[in-house]
Amino acid sequence: MLRLEEVHTFYGPIEAVKGISIEVNRGEIVCLIGSNGAGKSTTLMTISGVLKPRAGSVSFEGERVDGFPAHRIVGMRISQVPEGRRIFPRLTVMENLEMGAYPLVGRRLMSIRRGKLKKEKQKTAFERVFSLFPVLRERQRQLGGTLSGGEQQMLAIGRALMANPKMLLLDEPSLGLAPIMVSRIFKTIREINDEGVTILLVEQNAHAALSLSHRGYVLEGGRIALHGTGEGLLKNENVKKVYLGE
Repeated sequence: MLRLEEVHTFYGPIEAVKGISIEVNRGEIVCLIGSNGAGKSTTLMTISGVLKPRAGSVSFEGERVDGFPAHRIVGMRISQVPEGRRIFPRLTVMENLEMGAYPLVGRRLMSIRRGKLKKEKQKTAFERVFSLFPVLRERQRQLGGTLSGGEQQMLAIGRALMANPKMLLLDEPSLGLAPIMVSRIFKTIREINDEGVTILLVEQNAHAALSLSHRGYVLEGGRIALHGTGEGLLKNENVKKVYLGE
């Protein structure tokens, strides 16, 4: 479904991703783990079109997308939940979700806010998000910036789901959250995958990520050091020592 081949991505003169090749099959959860600065977030931003690779290729469903702008990538039903959530703090929960629905309704988004547009796809998207995150239904009119950290993460994921993605890119969804909320977020990620959404996950909590994932890649210094099944990487002695604290 998604294939990266020998991708090199730079920040100015600094090479952050150094010739990585990654494959994500339809229906999988695949994780990227590694230390800070290993190139994990850069990889996601390269896939989503925020950054352009200087060499190599990114293909989605057999089509090269590495030259496409970010909005076109979203239109192909790849949605990213960025590190740090990046919700719109001065918009309500409902308005944040409507922004995520933009690919479904295009320039008629303002009509949604005035209540003049009734779209079955949009209704279904809202109900899907509210079924996954009931607290968001309760807080529809609350400003995003007044939500707790965990609720903001739910909103960020919900906003991405409003575009009805085939693939979801998740960047550090557990960052800064209490353990009980981390457990809830990971349970929801599994539920989203069970609904048929393919997931590429970047996560600092290596044990949780590998336990959840079908397969995983370990990035070190912008290169892939190891890859294998989630279960296999959990048992790998080097992964245990460096990333699992065992």
